[in-house]
Amino acid sequence: MRLLVKQVTGRVAGDLIIPSSKYHAHRALILAALAPGLSRIAGLSDAGHVRHTIAALRALGTEITTEGDVFLVRGGQLRPARRKIWVGSSGTTLYFLTGLAGLASAPVLITGQKYLQRRPITPLLAALSDLGVQLSSPTGAPPVQVWPSRPSGGRVTIAGTLSQWISGLLLLAPFATGPSVIEVEGPLNERGYIDLTIAMMARFGLHVAVSPDGLRYEIEPGQQAVPASITLPPDIGAAAFGLAAAALHPADVRLVGLTASSSAQADHPEAAVLDILARMGLSISAEEGSGFVRVRHDGIRLAPVEVNCSSVPDMLPVLSVLASTASGTSVLSDVAHVRLKESDRVSAMMQINRMGGHAELAGDRLFVTGTGVLHGADLSSYNDHRVLMALAIAGSRAEGETRLTYPNAYRISYPRFLQEMNAIGIEMAVSRADR
Repeated sequence: MRLLVKQVTGRVAGDLIIPSSKYHAHRALILAALAPGLSRIAGLSDAGHVRHTIAALRALGTEITTEGDVFLVRGGQLRPARRKIWVGSSGTTLYFLTGLAGLASAPVLITGQKYLQRRPITPLLAALSDLGVQLSSPTGAPPVQVWPSRPSGGRVTIAGTLSQWISGLLLLAPFATGPSVIEVEGPLNERGYIDLTIAMMARFGLHVAVSPDGLRYEIEPGQQAVPASITLPPDIGAAAFGLAAAALHPADVRLVGLTASSSAQADHPEAAVLDILARMGLSISAEEGSGFVRVRHDGIRLAPVEVNCSSVPDMLPVLSVLASTASGTSVLSDVAHVRLKESDRVSAMMQINRMGGHAELAGDRLFVTGTGVLHGADLSSYNDHRVLMALAIAGSRAEGETRLTYPNAYRISYPRFLQEMNAIGIEMAVSRADR
């Protein structure tokens, strides 16, 4: 099977319906499961990874139903319905629930798809153990056996490589019997995602003291989560693909649900991409009346940019595509941890060279020089949703046809990606016939 993408020769136009933020959804659902009583989370998310979190929470005994576009979560006790908790392909679900599974009333085995079972999480497991969680993982990766064990707290250190490790510790620490101090070693990546975790915890009555540099977190013990009503904001990470499509072609595209035109107006860890796109020359403004973002132009040549990817690692794929059409060389720095995601996204995006682009990796920096012309090619998505969607957007600019493996990977984060892109005039479809 392949995702086939045709070159767009005219204007892209129409409405894109932006889904709710999966980052907020993961955190809100998990915290609601820990809060005795009924929580309401408005803005249903159908992202594959969010579905994995919902399934895992239900397996842990949490009642989650829907009413219209609202999740109803009755939380407070984790009484596992099954002894094996499946997290699918969701690293976020794995990192967040492994420690919290110790709060359950019975032992559970946390496991997931094969590629997750090859993903080492030894630093997280060691830190959880230091907090008092009783667990075992012979390989330092899933499956992880977790026994009922309310954490004792204490002082732990962990590398700042992946924010999800730190968030996993923060979500657990308030339930410890003693105070906890979490210290980050080395450079801290993805701080915006950690800040989101802390802000969402506060919505559920859990508090964390943070040092100004984000390298030390102090958490008082014995806290109790309380139910909350949350409205999920739009997912700017998903919107970035629609904005990229509107940047690469003459456009009149409205992004329904997105009202922020800059990072200052948004509650989302990837909101900086709005400012980056503006620096590249894309005019983003709210439509009078609806308030939704609308992009209108008759064609632009994007400017090159320099972006430190430590704060927006998941934006590297789409930024690489935009940079490949810019009038100069863009520099994407601090990319090492981007290679630890669902795939080595840096290597995956080097496939732009097979399309006639020019990307070169030098140490911890990716240099992408715009060539003006791209050509259709046979490419691999590495079963990575962001790589697939980014290269599909590149294919809309490329002469001829672009063919991508693992064509359904987009369902992980943006289930309506194909429908939305076709709705604005980008022809893409899944073909079962290999060519």
